[in-house]
Amino acid sequence: MTKGVEMREQNITMTIGRGVVVARPDSRDALRKRPRVGERVIQSLLFACGFISIFTTLGIVFVLGEESFLFFGSEEVSIIEFVTGTVWQPAVGEFGILPLLLSTLITSIVAMLVAIPVGLSAAIFLSEYASPKARSILKPVLELLAGVPTVVYGYFALTFMTPLLRSVFGQDTIEVYNMASAGLVMGIMIVPLVASMSEDALTAVPRSMREAAFGLGATKLETSVSVVVPAAVSGIMAAVIVGISRAIGETMIVALAAGAGPNFTFNPFKAAETMTGHIARISGGDLSYNSIDYNSIFAIGITLFLMTLGLNIISRYFVNRFREVYQ
Repeated sequence: MTKGVEMREQNITMTIGRGVVVARPDSRDALRKRPRVGERVIQSLLFACGFISIFTTLGIVFVLGEESFLFFGSEEVSIIEFVTGTVWQPAVGEFGILPLLLSTLITSIVAMLVAIPVGLSAAIFLSEYASPKARSILKPVLELLAGVPTVVYGYFALTFMTPLLRSVFGQDTIEVYNMASAGLVMGIMIVPLVASMSEDALTAVPRSMREAAFGLGATKLETSVSVVVPAAVSGIMAAVIVGISRAIGETMIVALAAGAGPNFTFNPFKAAETMTGHIARISGGDLSYNSIDYNSIFAIGITLFLMTLGLNIISRYFVNRFREVYQ
């Protein structure tokens, strides 16, 4: 027998080509899967980590919900006023979330106007144009921006970006504290996140698609824009939405550079306090437990949580809707 497998009750003989492998187990039990203690321990540790993560998330949601219920259950608070009001002054009984919400959205929009084009352009360059050696150097350097503390970005916005904007647009136009400088620096901070995630999505596109485009006469730019980017659109959209979530949840930059008082304005050159900046400011004050001011922090927190949850749902939709599966 030149090729084949011969099995007996107490003997297993495999002949492949010219080599013969003989296994002589003592009994049928020797063929059973043996327990591996190390794998069981690792599996238990992974399960524990996953359980702790889920339990922590549920605990945060529970605390936010419980304290927010105390806030909305107060006779002084109206949910309709909370959603539609344009004045936020809990000390005097004004609970309109729109000034904080609007300033949060404005700074986030300004940040993404910087992060999306710069981050996506950097990702395309690293994926399609840079040599392997250049990529190995430039990508870690780009990701160093993600390691800079956000408080440093905040002082950078206050001491560099704001004077620069005031010198360009005039001191009468730009206030010392303004949403534009905070948003621009937030965009710089988010560039590494968008660039890294987008570059990973672009790199995952099969090489065969690029070669097919080159075979049809497409240039490198046409291949990158018309073939590679559309093929990686689900990963790029996920990167953009993660960047938006990062901008909405940023605290120190807006707390230092955007302003320290709620202001219902659409002008990004004006000072206005964001939701996270307001939480950081008043939580450090002398607030008594279970007061209306104290409970308002959790009402803002649950609003931020719902916004982030909505963005995650949208991200999942885009990933599932436009994901390409390559064989």
